[in-house]
Amino acid sequence: MVKEGEIDKEEFKKVMALMRSFNRQGAAHRDGLRTGFKVGQSVENGGLVEYFFGNDGNEPLHLDKFTSFMKELHEEVIRLEFSHYDVKSVNTIPAKDFALSMVASADMNHISKLLDRADTLGNDPYLKDVRITFEEFKAFSDLRRRLEPLMMAIFAYGQVNGMLTKQDLQRAAQHVCGVELTDRVVDIIFHVFDTNRDGHLSSEEFLRALQRREADVHQPARRGPVGWLKSSWLPWMLL
Repeated sequence: MVKEGEIDKEEFKKVMALMRSFNRQGAAHRDGLRTGFKVGQSVENGGLVEYFFGNDGNEPLHLDKFTSFMKELHEEVIRLEFSHYDVKSVNTIPAKDFALSMVASADMNHISKLLDRADTLGNDPYLKDVRITFEEFKAFSDLRRRLEPLMMAIFAYGQVNGMLTKQDLQRAAQHVCGVELTDRVVDIIFHVFDTNRDGHLSSEEFLRALQRREADVHQPARRGPVGWLKSSWLPWMLL
């Protein structure tokens, strides 16, 4: 019998089938069959399902185990993204590459001007030599995943006209989202998103650049195990 905070294999398969319908690639495989080296093998019977539900598929999946798995998966994805820019494996990346990673998910209507601003980092006497660590890179990723509370924080800490100082952004990130942004990360953010160089961030433009990954912070539409499964897994299915 499945208890609260648990989900069984059959319910998991139903949720996975539903989530596949949300993207084009998944919709093309509504039967759950994958292509490639193991043609015809069902995704629901793969190694991950065995890890979640045991060899016989009869073990329930607990919320704690699933949450831990998703946390590790998120960090691994961030490490892969970081390593894409860390081509020399020195555990730091140039400020320009960090800026490019910030604007990579921006609205296509605005990405050109943001890329132009990122390119000008090489002309800044201070920022051109700055290098960002993985911890700083991950902190910004964590902030991006907390977009809804970040928007609330910006409303609380920002000026009446929606413009923020560097200190406003740091306080908002730390006090509301629990994310500490270093001074140099904030300097790069402002280089890209302070369009008129007046020391204030356009909150609308900054948040708009993060909208493409907003699904990461959606709250469950349904309570219980299916709710936390959908809210945690759906963003990865939509990538």
